[in-house]
Amino acid sequence: MNEWFEAEQRVERAQRLTESQRFEEALAEIDGAISINPNNATWHAQRGYVLEELDRPEIAAEAYTRSLEIESDDREVSIALGLVLSRLGRHTQALEILDQVALNHPEFEPAYCYRIAIYTELGRHDQAEEMFYLAQGIDDECPHCFFNIGTSLLARGETKRAIFCWHRVLQLEPEYVGVNRRIAQAYRKKGELKRAREYFLEELRDDPGNTDLMFELADMMLEAGQVSAAMAKLTQIIELEPESTEARFTLGQIWLRKGNAEKAIECFQEVIAYSDINPLPIGFDRVMGLAYFQAGRWDDALEPLQKASEQDEANVNVLMTLGHCLLAVKKCAEAADWYRRALAHDAENALAHHNLGLCLFKCGKFEAGLAQYEEAIRFKPDFAMAMHNATLGYIQLGQWGKAREMIDRALKHDPVNAPIRRLSRQMWRYRLRRFAQSVIRPFTKLFKRPIH
Repeated sequence: MNEWFEAEQRVERAQRLTESQRFEEALAEIDGAISINPNNATWHAQRGYVLEELDRPEIAAEAYTRSLEIESDDREVSIALGLVLSRLGRHTQALEILDQVALNHPEFEPAYCYRIAIYTELGRHDQAEEMFYLAQGIDDECPHCFFNIGTSLLARGETKRAIFCWHRVLQLEPEYVGVNRRIAQAYRKKGELKRAREYFLEELRDDPGNTDLMFELADMMLEAGQVSAAMAKLTQIIELEPESTEARFTLGQIWLRKGNAEKAIECFQEVIAYSDINPLPIGFDRVMGLAYFQAGRWDDALEPLQKASEQDEANVNVLMTLGHCLLAVKKCAEAADWYRRALAHDAENALAHHNLGLCLFKCGKFEAGLAQYEEAIRFKPDFAMAMHNATLGYIQLGQWGKAREMIDRALKHDPVNAPIRRLSRQMWRYRLRRFAQSVIRPFTKLFKRPIH
């Protein structure tokens, strides 16, 4: 008798601990009770609930299953098992269980209500709507039904009807968690950002520490062009949750767009500092490399950009930026290779042709470089820099007629272009210098001959 009494006492303690949200201690008490009496279905069900609160859905499903093995027709436990299986992505099993509940208890409204959510998750919206009307026939004031069918309607693009359903939820249960957020998302989808903001703020008033909600609001503020407000909200998230790499990463991207690369780098380095807790965001290496590039820290940019190129071999922006960095540190042959890779994915990229030409010129390959300048001009006929450098190439090769034609062409596109006008004025000097070099060169060779 003492053991049975101890088991009951432990379950009572577990109940009090659960109410105090001390779930680990509650689990220990329930486990102690079950070790004494393993055939109590209610205790296994309570154990499943505590495990769900501890975010251990797989073990919770096992606990609910064990409860039903002892007492198979418990419709509440069956619903709980169906929901946790759906959470685990095991939708087919969940539907089988809920179908059986509806078969055994056709007037039990939750068996229809929760199938609305599962069918919506599966994209089977006609069946979701069928479940909604079946549930309405039993209880036409269930807020969960209206919430779930609203989600289905929004997924189908029926935003107005979804908003109507969610307003109905607020009429039935004003404190319903998450519904203001759904209404905000719907208004955002409609492009009514001001109204969306009102509902986001309403949800935040009910849940002021919800950093996911704050981040969604900050993202919408960015969409609305409210950059300062978004930055303030992201800063607030970081204050509440210092390990939030997502907020730091987004803040860094904003600084980068604002042209403050050093501030962006600070944010990204903080993201790296927390990478042992949270994985680096998708695209982090690319953005980090671009920040270093914008800051003029070309050597630092190379490693993250090379990682980014391995992750996305067809990203022309990354390939081009790698070329720019290597060109800046005078590694022209390596830079040329990255520009060629960029052109393999975007053959009409005028800047890639121009910069490849520049690399080839610096490597002494004048004719090949000039051919790239000509390609750049072919794809971008008003490319003044390419025309300027092509003119220099023609001068280098002594093709004075083509040099003059290129200058005239450039001035036709941009008559006030200062570098082109200056080059036009200095053409005679270049020609005179080449003439002088051609006259002096034979005598230079003569004087270099050994005297016998």
